[in-house]
Amino acid sequence: MSYGMGGSVLRRVELFNAIISQNYAQLTHMQLLDRLLSLMPVTGRLDVRCHFGAPWRIDHPASSEWEIPYHVLLRGEAIVETGAAQNGEPALHMKAGDIVLFPAGGAHRLHDGSGKSPRAVREQHVGELSVVTNSSKREGADVLCGRFVLPAVPRQLMRDHLPGRLLVSSVGAAQGPACDAAFAASRLARVIDLMREEAFELRPGSETVVNQLSGALFALTLRCASDSGEAPRGLLALAQRQRLQPALAAMFDEPGKPWTLPALAELCHMSRATFARHFDEAIGRSPSDVLTEIRMAIAGRKLAQTRLPVAEIGEAVGYRSEAAFQRVFKRQVGITPAKWRAQSLRSAD
Repeated sequence: MSYGMGGSVLRRVELFNAIISQNYAQLTHMQLLDRLLSLMPVTGRLDVRCHFGAPWRIDHPASSEWEIPYHVLLRGEAIVETGAAQNGEPALHMKAGDIVLFPAGGAHRLHDGSGKSPRAVREQHVGELSVVTNSSKREGADVLCGRFVLPAVPRQLMRDHLPGRLLVSSVGAAQGPACDAAFAASRLARVIDLMREEAFELRPGSETVVNQLSGALFALTLRCASDSGEAPRGLLALAQRQRLQPALAAMFDEPGKPWTLPALAELCHMSRATFARHFDEAIGRSPSDVLTEIRMAIAGRKLAQTRLPVAEIGEAVGYRSEAAFQRVFKRQVGITPAKWRAQSLRSAD
């Protein structure tokens, strides 16, 4: 005796299973970014609103280690160049709706691409926001320039594993497998549009609203970059490795556990060699290196935000000996835990 079901019902069941699988994949895909942003809640500041006619140019100096500069192009086109261009790194071409950020904080330049000397600019201040224009009516660009501010956490996990520069588009249509990335980009576009409205209307409270939106802008930009299918090597590529998510979740959730390579590989149902290869391909580091950086990030936040003894913090992130924790922290961060705590307190004042 055999049992069957109608073809239409079968197709519905298959469709339902496909949707469940797709949603599960999206959930695991975001686990790394969720945990990273929970550990390091990034805030944002909008500093300058530019309204330019051609020719124009923005020269941005190198940023402090706690800041990631960004630029949102609202209108027109722009060429982005960095100091790395001398080493063969190509210029980037921005179009309206694009955002570019510089996780390494390096000096960079945006311009109209004409090669002509830029027109003189006029600057006025509205609260903490600078409004810069060059009085030209010719075809130009509107640009929002700001910075993402990192919390008092050792920067290795965030800045050292993101590309030196990252360009993400908030516009464009997609079909088929790319539709999820397009949907994420549409959300980014809506946030950018809200920022534009607040920055240009400058109504009461606009400065606060824009700065709050800047924090969301960072999270959505990373999401779009990791969803693009062309995520650069580093954390964004690691986020795409769905099979690694159980091990990454364990590192974040239980940093004090004495994790070994075989134990982490077993969580992902992989051999040690396959597990290590996935990490190397995505981030160029071993799982133990990434675990150490997660531990130091968690320890750095505890040092900055609590008065817990150094030994207790070290034990919470997997070090049974205070001397061992001190040694690893100084090697990774460059200073002792006590100096880190003092420096963090000074920067918060």
